Amino acid sequence: MLIDSHCHLDYYTEAERPEIIARAKAAGVTEMVTIGVTLSQSRQAIAMAEADPNVWCCIGVHPNHAADELPVPSPETIAEMTKHPKVIGIGESGLDYFYDKAPKETQAENFRAHIRAAQITGLPLAIHARDADDDIARILAEERAGGGDFSFLLHCFSSTRALAEAAIEMGGYISFSGILTFPKSQEIRDIAAMVPLERLLVETDSPYLAPVPFRGKRNEPGHTQYTAKVLAEVKGMAPEAMAALTTTNFRKLYTKARLARA
Repeated sequence: MLIDSHCHLDYYTEAERPEIIARAKAAGVTEMVTIGVTLSQSRQAIAMAEADPNVWCCIGVHPNHAADELPVPSPETIAEMTKHPKVIGIGESGLDYFYDKAPKETQAENFRAHIRAAQITGLPLAIHARDADDDIARILAEERAGGGDFSFLLHCFSSTRALAEAAIEMGGYISFSGILTFPKSQEIRDIAAMVPLERLLVETDSPYLAPVPFRGKRNEPGHTQYTAKVLAEVKGMAPEAMAALTTTNFRKLYTKARLARA
């Protein structure tokens, strides 16, 4: 049993979505989390989660859309959306300096609002970090010092060892995607090797970043197994043990999903 901790089901057509989910379940991916990148898409994510008992969702504003959602949503506005029973987390939010689609100041304001919503609700925050490692670590530390602790994970990890170590020090989780399987990703595999077992999750970030042997094709939640297999090899574990481990870690982080299953 595997859980795809981060995918974008709204990027598939309405007609093909049931087939995508069915293939995932057939591949042993029994649950998945579809992620909001704008408030309107977050509402769509909620509707998709409502439609299937094995789909959860997170709500939030991606840093690349931060300038499209002005004024920046308040922590209270974000927190209000999490009251729905299928919303188990916040995000994805964070910083992305690679694409430069929103001013850094706007991205930071948006990121801080999502952190504070996580503090208000007690729900974990899924963080997007691209070419902004120092500022991600600094803002996380500042917000923890100013407003208290909160749960988070660095999703689709492709950053530096320094950010991974900072996140682990702050109690964060790290989720690996198909990037882990790419031939040129040895540095990412080396970082995965040092992440404590109890902090590991897996994801697809589908429809993007299909793992080997599907690289270059459209990704989907059922491909979670290929990333989990490589992560198991990195950790010297059987794939079944890695599946069980990451599922346990998912339920520890996303407590709302665990309680809903109880």
